[in-house]
Amino acid sequence: MDAAPAHRPVAGILWMFATGFSFVAMTAGVKHVGAEVPAAQSAFLRFALGLVFLLPLVGQITTLRPGRTVLWLTTLRGIVHTGAVILWFYAMTQIPLAEVTAMNYLNPIYVTLGAALFLGEKLALRRLIAVGAALLGALIILRPGFREISPGHIAMLGTAAGLAASYLVAKRLSSELNASTVVALLSLTVTIMLAPFAWAVWVPVTGHQLFWLFLVAGFATLGHYTMTRAFAAAPVTVTQPVTFLQLLWATLLGALVFGEAVDGWVILGGGIIMSAVLFITWREAVIRRRAVTPALDVLR
Repeated sequence: MDAAPAHRPVAGILWMFATGFSFVAMTAGVKHVGAEVPAAQSAFLRFALGLVFLLPLVGQITTLRPGRTVLWLTTLRGIVHTGAVILWFYAMTQIPLAEVTAMNYLNPIYVTLGAALFLGEKLALRRLIAVGAALLGALIILRPGFREISPGHIAMLGTAAGLAASYLVAKRLSSELNASTVVALLSLTVTIMLAPFAWAVWVPVTGHQLFWLFLVAGFATLGHYTMTRAFAAAPVTVTQPVTFLQLLWATLLGALVFGEAVDGWVILGGGIIMSAVLFITWREAVIRRRAVTPALDVLR
């Protein structure tokens, strides 16, 4: 008999360690391609090339007979996720890796607020304080009035909000479909919806660029797989702290590979946001392990 998830903390930590590595590698791949390929086109190619990883699910998808609710929710999720992905690819060409990674930690904070506003979930005072602390962390990263807020920063704020909305819709879809089908439908709809945006800005791409974007798709898929294994092996309260390593790796990678300056304010702000996320996650475990604010598991 397999051990209960709570009895495999080391396995959960190792799987989440691999998740962090995969997502940082994915981000670095996008950064490497850079602005040579427009954001919408890069995003489209990332999802189109990633469709190869859905081949095992072809039979499951072709036999699906979605009802009106599933079609509406899938379309809505595709729209918000498409916008978020375009903004994320654009932000990667405008601001350092560490700042992109730190601001990604806002996703579960937005999910918390969205769950309270749209799903009727309770937002207790302590959770509200944690949300406020996370927003303070974002202000420390952005430092409005002390430095220029670039379009890349604004794009990342939109990315976090869009991905949070996508997750909330996915939470509703999960009551209608199994997890693999939800992920497959997202990949298909986002690929289709990105196509006209990519066509509008299309530029010739080299084999080198296609190779790197295929690696991006591969690392994204791997990251979501290892994250699922991490959640299956141990509680989120055990695995979530490991995600903070992504900020350290992104900072080192940005400095050593892309020549980006190390910004202590970004580390501080990211740490505050991550602490708020950890507190919210811990409160979930205390309150009968009710999943209210899940970790970052939306597909980028």
